[in-house]
Amino acid sequence: MASIKNLKKDINYVLGDVIDECLVSATGDIKKIEAIVDEAIVIFDELIAKVNAKNIENKKAHFKAIEEELENKATKLLTKVNKL
Repeated sequence: MASIKNLKKDINYVLGDVIDECLVSATGDIKKIEAIVDEAIVIFDELIAKVNAKNIENKKAHFKAIEEELENKATKLLTKVNKL
C-alpha cells in the first residue's frame, strides 16, 4: 500500500494535469472549460476528504478504492477535455 502522503500527491498531480490540459487546449467554449475545471476541483475535494476520513475498517481496501476512483474520474474528465 502506498503511503497516504503519496496518495494525496497523486490526487493533486493527476487532477492538476487534467486542469492544465483543459486550459492548454482551450479552443472551445469557455463555459464548458470552466465547468470541467470546476468539476476537477470538486473531485479533488471529495477524494482528499475520503483520504482524511477516520475510523476506516479496512484501510488497504479503502485507499485502493480511492486510487481506482481517481483513475476513473480523471479518465472521464480527460475524455470531456478531448471532446472540446
